[in-house]
Amino acid sequence: MAKQKLVLIGNGMAGVRAIEEIIKVGGKDKFEITIFGSEPHVNYNRIALSTVLQGDTTIKDIELNSLEWYEENNITLYTSETVMKLDKEKKTIVTDKGREVSYDYAIIATGSHPFMLPLPGADLEGVIAFRNIKDCEMMIEAAENYKKAVVIGGGLLGLEAARGLINLGMKVDVVHIQDYLMERQLDQDAGRLLRIELEKQGMNFLMPKLTSEIVGRKRVKKIRFKDGTETTADLVVMAVGIKPNVDVAKASDIEVNRGIVVNDFMETSADGVFAVGECAEHREIVYGLVAPLWEQGKVLAKRICGEDAGVGYEGSVLSTKLKVSGVNVFSAGEFMDDGSTRSVRVYDEFEGIYKKVMIRDNKVVGAVLFGDTKEGPKLFNMIQDGADVSDMAPISILQDGSTSGESIVASMADSDTVCGCNGVSKGEIVNSIKVDGMCSVEEVSGCTNAGRSCGTCKPMIAELLELTLGDEFDGANQKQTLCSCTTLTHEEVVDEIRAKGLTHSKEVMNVLGWKTDEGCSKCRPAINYYLGMVHPTIHEDERESRFVNERMHANIQKDGTYSVVPRMYGGVTNSSELRRIADVADKYDVPLMKITGGQRIDLFGVKKEDLPQVWKELDMPSGYAYGKSLRTVKTCVGENFCRFGTQDSIGMGIALEKKFERLPTPHKVKMAVSACPRNCAESGIKDLGIVGVEGAWEIYVGGNGGTELRKADLLCKVKTSEEVLEITAAYLQLYRETARYLERTAPWVERYGLELIRKEIIEDEENRKALSDRMDTALSVLHDPWEEIIGSEDLKQTLFSNNKVKVVQS
Repeated sequence: MAKQKLVLIGNGMAGVRAIEEIIKVGGKDKFEITIFGSEPHVNYNRIALSTVLQGDTTIKDIELNSLEWYEENNITLYTSETVMKLDKEKKTIVTDKGREVSYDYAIIATGSHPFMLPLPGADLEGVIAFRNIKDCEMMIEAAENYKKAVVIGGGLLGLEAARGLINLGMKVDVVHIQDYLMERQLDQDAGRLLRIELEKQGMNFLMPKLTSEIVGRKRVKKIRFKDGTETTADLVVMAVGIKPNVDVAKASDIEVNRGIVVNDFMETSADGVFAVGECAEHREIVYGLVAPLWEQGKVLAKRICGEDAGVGYEGSVLSTKLKVSGVNVFSAGEFMDDGSTRSVRVYDEFEGIYKKVMIRDNKVVGAVLFGDTKEGPKLFNMIQDGADVSDMAPISILQDGSTSGESIVASMADSDTVCGCNGVSKGEIVNSIKVDGMCSVEEVSGCTNAGRSCGTCKPMIAELLELTLGDEFDGANQKQTLCSCTTLTHEEVVDEIRAKGLTHSKEVMNVLGWKTDEGCSKCRPAINYYLGMVHPTIHEDERESRFVNERMHANIQKDGTYSVVPRMYGGVTNSSELRRIADVADKYDVPLMKITGGQRIDLFGVKKEDLPQVWKELDMPSGYAYGKSLRTVKTCVGENFCRFGTQDSIGMGIALEKKFERLPTPHKVKMAVSACPRNCAESGIKDLGIVGVEGAWEIYVGGNGGTELRKADLLCKVKTSEEVLEITAAYLQLYRETARYLERTAPWVERYGLELIRKEIIEDEENRKALSDRMDTALSVLHDPWEEIIGSEDLKQTLFSNNKVKVVQS
């Protein structure tokens, strides 16, 4: 039977979560799924944007679903493309690119627009919202060039933006219309405590203040208030709320009130059209927190797959548990005094802890916690269950009720919710540990979704692991499993491959008891790497297990085109190569050519269908800019030209690059060779850096110039070029054999230990020789050099076959 066509409008958290639920109940076999997203990104955790701004994580870290996830679930993804209208009669959608796609069912999950105050000057340069990755990137860029920021809005988002800007080195004023912070989640006492704590962190508050005007010519210069006062500003971030994005519903004549009106099964007024998330209005309520959106997605999935039992979505009790700039806060239900309630309050001024529980008719109806939120889940469950507290001493409501020292988590019932964001109960988590064998927070999260959103429940998950596993739990060394498909760690998988002589990914999964038949996008590339590392002369590279860019032999860009980087050994080229590059760029209308940080030329904007011919006409080896391998060896000009140079850095760089090119490694590897301690090639922040000194070479390891800057450590000092090559070979082989897949050398050096690396490579000459020999074996079987792949059927099949997934970035 032909699959029905399902179109998701919006590639955000709520919509993709609904698709996950649909897949979970068998929808993968029922639907041909197409997703349209206005942003040039895969689905990411919008809640965690503040952690990117604050420098704690990267954009890659907050991705919820990788490109491989779309691929393995047969989903066609169109990014940077917005659906403008649905034709309800023809059952088609039309995008801003003029694309028309038919559907049997459609889900609108367009989320919200940030609310921008209609102030004079709101259109000036430097006035932005804080809603998506682009806003985050603009704030980071502004912090590099400007010093003073003003955040309008003292709610959660505004405070997180302010914290991030302070971390970026900016001076920040927070403007708020109310006389205390976060009035939607906190009462006055908690809000004022929060202000005191944040002022200690460097935030300056202007409140209550009403903004009247943003002043500047081209770029914002200052903000003026209704009371006549003003403050300077180079950047203004508006964080004053959101409004449902109902644009496509309005254009399609679908019923809209404040949001898109839906019934208890998330169905709109249009046949076959659903709405979910912040854009949907259910029983006159629009929800902005993630927990209700997940509940909606489950109901929608059962309905659309024909498996519902007649019980729809009935609304949600709202709760918020989060960390605001390092301060724990929790609120749920009715937490403001209204005359019909009585409260139990605890205030510890020394510890900065405030707790309030609201009671009506002997039932807990709301709570606010500040500084210590461990009772939050218990109180939330009491609110949800309508628990009778008439037999409890009022103060005991804020205690775990145990006389044996038992923790709150231990005293919770199996039906009690641990992860409010994703609606995961204690019983589900315990079951994943006992039945499914989960033994780390990461595994439990992958199995149940608990902790996948805001992450504040992860300490409770860890506590449940400890309680459930007993003596088997090792809190200091939690197992970092390969993925949620297995309970084995990276190291255990490698050990099993060696011990059992496993040579193929399918064999690994079958013998080691994988929970899924095909594995996932996380474990397949890792297993393929480990097999090749352990059995270099036996294992045949499984190209279908590689990441998309590696299979395409180019890096996909946000507009759906590709970037091509030919290799230039040591950053050295010649007029013949440059002419070829120029001719190719002209012939294929390459819109941008850029010199990279690795001293190569990157051709941006190459069309997918042109890739084989572009490579063939370049007639140059690939720079592997997409590969988990040696990327580049950066060099300075060296002793032949530079008056400070003490060594031939170019010659050494070329020798290193030619020896180790195409070598598979756990993650990308960048090298540099500097001819003197002035370090013009930046050898001190590379995975491996070589620095020439008078009559010798210094070898540095474990550097990183990325978001988590790490200065490289001096490994050793040698006299000859031959020693440099031998020690580099041994070092890279040790890294290949002991690092976890996708672990850069910087964290590996810190985890493995520099002294142990020195012992195994420098002090133990016999071991160094053995490592170098194994490296020679690995290098000897690197067949399929790039020149043989260009124009081959392998590449053509990758590019033009009917792939399981079509990822289109418009």
